[in-house]
Amino acid sequence: MAISIKTAEEIEKMRVAGRLAAEVLEMIAPHVVPGVTTGELDRLCHEHITQKQQAVSACLGYHGFPKSVCISVNEVVCHGIPSDDRVLKDGDIVNVDVTVIKDEYHGDTSKMFIVGKPTIQGERLCRVTQESLYIALRLVKPGIRLRELGRAIQKYVEAQDFSVVREYCGHGIGKGFHEEPQVLHYDADDSGVTLQAGMTFTVEPMVNAGDYRIRTMKDGWTVKTKDRSLSAQYEHTIVVTENGCEILTLREDDTIPAVLENA
Repeated sequence: MAISIKTAEEIEKMRVAGRLAAEVLEMIAPHVVPGVTTGELDRLCHEHITQKQQAVSACLGYHGFPKSVCISVNEVVCHGIPSDDRVLKDGDIVNVDVTVIKDEYHGDTSKMFIVGKPTIQGERLCRVTQESLYIALRLVKPGIRLRELGRAIQKYVEAQDFSVVREYCGHGIGKGFHEEPQVLHYDADDSGVTLQAGMTFTVEPMVNAGDYRIRTMKDGWTVKTKDRSLSAQYEHTIVVTENGCEILTLREDDTIPAVLENA
């Protein structure tokens, strides 16, 4: 398994790309309201990325994906295709997943938005999912096994009576959108990967309110929970530092420091 260790110059470029990706989520927040379509949200994100940031959406055209961001609502686990037919309503939970390319390097991040007045279950699912991500990030430091992250996420999520999706994972990132290693969000074989300073990857747990099993729709992209329960996801791009990690896609609304020291 060839895992690239980034140079200081590469990490600086990834800081820029990560900051831009986070900025897209900050920009779109006021627009995620009852009555808006996911198609309109996609257009706003595309315009911001291409015109204001002078950057590129990594999603647009990736293996044929037709839009600039993925927008997944309620029972959609991931890869939801924005549409002018999908109108958001009170209580919906919505994931917006953004990947920006700037100067050849990628920044990849996603977060949940609650539309209007939250439901009790929707709010709790989003909170638990975000905390599961934070729990994993607090563990990151050189010398620990990669599988420790997935083990901690799974333990926390299942203790809340939710489940972790198995089929999708985090990934190495840099010049490539998806690099090694695969970052599983449950306790599973990690091929012996030990974290080293300079590794860059995403952690992006997908958590279902019901069963962890999923199904893919006929469009070949949209993934839903098999039992139609709600699903939530949060994602950050990080770099492993000498004694912890730095979150490259930190947003203003995050409640965790950009630099975590876990020595």
